[in-house]
Amino acid sequence: MSSNYESKKGMKILVVDDFPTQRKLMKRTLLNLGFENVIEAVDGVDALEKLHTGDVEFIICDWHMPKMMGIDLLRTIRADGKFSRMPFLMVTAEVKRENIIEAAKAGVSNYIAKPFTVESLQEKIQDILNR
Repeated sequence: MSSNYESKKGMKILVVDDFPTQRKLMKRTLLNLGFENVIEAVDGVDALEKLHTGDVEFIICDWHMPKMMGIDLLRTIRADGKFSRMPFLMVTAEVKRENIIEAAKAGVSNYIAKPFTVESLQEKIQDILNR
């Protein structure tokens, strides 16, 4: 474990997913990894509201959602100077090459495919925080 990763355990993480069970699972996993400040959003629109009202420091977002897809949330955040450098981990069940390329072009920090292990999630978060 790097000290940067350990020092970030108190940061506010926003989990964005339209499925309540997925949000709860992600939140529980993050809490088990030692992150103590995890909030949830039901879609991209909700996520933007929470971004503008809170001190969110890291986003973990599903790709497929109603109202606003994860990729559109990512593009919106990257276009906003205030959030343009915010760590953004995209979660998806689809691992199509074109989706990965699209997310990379939009400025995603990293990408993880469902289903994933606690270890792989931890590695992705560590990788993002150590950049």
